[in-house]
Amino acid sequence: MALADPAGCAQGSEDSAPFPDIIELNVGGQVYITRHPTLLSVPGSLLWHMFTQKNSRSLARDSKGRFFVDRDGFLFRYILDFMRDRQLVLPEHFPERGRLQREAEYFMLPELVKLLAPKLSEQNSLGDDPCQSDPEEPSPGVDTARSLGASAALPGGASGASGASGASGAEGRRAGFITIGYRGSYTLGRDSQTDAKFRRVARIMVCGKTSLAKEVFGDTLNESRDPDRPPERYTSRYYLKFTFLEQAFDKLADAGFHMVACNSTGTCAFAHEQTDDRIWTSYTEYVFYRE
Repeated sequence: MALADPAGCAQGSEDSAPFPDIIELNVGGQVYITRHPTLLSVPGSLLWHMFTQKNSRSLARDSKGRFFVDRDGFLFRYILDFMRDRQLVLPEHFPERGRLQREAEYFMLPELVKLLAPKLSEQNSLGDDPCQSDPEEPSPGVDTARSLGASAALPGGASGASGASGASGAEGRRAGFITIGYRGSYTLGRDSQTDAKFRRVARIMVCGKTSLAKEVFGDTLNESRDPDRPPERYTSRYYLKFTFLEQAFDKLADAGFHMVACNSTGTCAFAHEQTDDRIWTSYTEYVFYRE
């Protein structure tokens, strides 16, 4: 009587159920845990194709054996929530709708793409300025109309209207504060004259109202540490993608900001054993204001 091959049975069971019921995903460094049926809930999607394979060994894994997907780990939570409930629920003043639509297209979720498209077109119709939806600020168009109406009563009609229009342009820019800070290091020699590594800047932090920070720094603003902050709220977790203080000063000056205060603290970290040079670390903040 021939005996059954235990290795063949093991291989057959693996092919019949290659995936466990609980799946761990590593999406761009963010770990998600979900059920296997959730990943199969949208037939034809990318995740459906991935997790209906007969052999799970063909999928990429990280060092801990979790299935790896090289996409935006923060936005994937909305992808997974949609696959669970078939509903789109986003925070108020969600600033990354366009990027989420791109993720929905990548994961082959046409229903989610359609839900995102109307909002995207509405946002584009308002312009690219993220401050348009800020309820705390008056509309520039209203200010312009009031200024033009008041200028009608001024003598010298054309010049009065021109002056009112110029004033309206200045009033259209909202007032507020922006604080930028950085941690730096520098080296002082025995005679306090040597500055071998003066003001080495690792990262420039940005604090203030989200809408103002985006207006001033645009694409050079890194929002990864606080991605869902609404325009009218304040944050202290943004930082710049460059490390030149003068570049930040130029952008603030171009936007009409002026420095009103600054402060700095310094600490001697350690002294070099052979040269007696002292390594200092400092933290400095600059406060800018626009009227």
